[in-house]
Amino acid sequence: MLPPGLVELLILCVAGGVAESAVQQAGVANFAGKVVIDTTNPIAGPPPETGVLQFFTDLNNSLMEKIQKLIPDASIVKAFNSVGSAVMYKPQLTGGTLTMFICGNDAAAKTMVTDILTSFGWETEDMGGASAARAIEPLCIFWCIPVFLHNRWDHAFKLLKP
Repeated sequence: MLPPGLVELLILCVAGGVAESAVQQAGVANFAGKVVIDTTNPIAGPPPETGVLQFFTDLNNSLMEKIQKLIPDASIVKAFNSVGSAVMYKPQLTGGTLTMFICGNDAAAKTMVTDILTSFGWETEDMGGASAARAIEPLCIFWCIPVFLHNRWDHAFKLLKP
């Protein structure tokens, strides 16, 4: 039992193809009342073609939305799905502070994740509700192209604003 005011945080970091099964095996009830950082992507089984991955979802559905339906009493925030582990914590790339795109339906959960991202050295761009995962998840495809074509793992996105 946590002291009053503390919220449990879980990180869902499994292959997208087994994400729903992993949640079910962990016990759907065990996610209730918790903030869940969803790092998953709906990557399909076939290998990339010319560096481009295939997804098992389409642009009108996201894996995050499927997971949110599976655990409706959890507060899910999509984050860390479009960057490699080499730069997740305190990224040291040129060009300024990097941008992590997030989305989710719970404002307090997004604030918690934003605080974590800030402490990890990121700026956060809140893209809105869970349906925005339909746009954030495909960033994984884009991020992976230099990985598959040039074996480059140390890159990330930056949103330029006036």
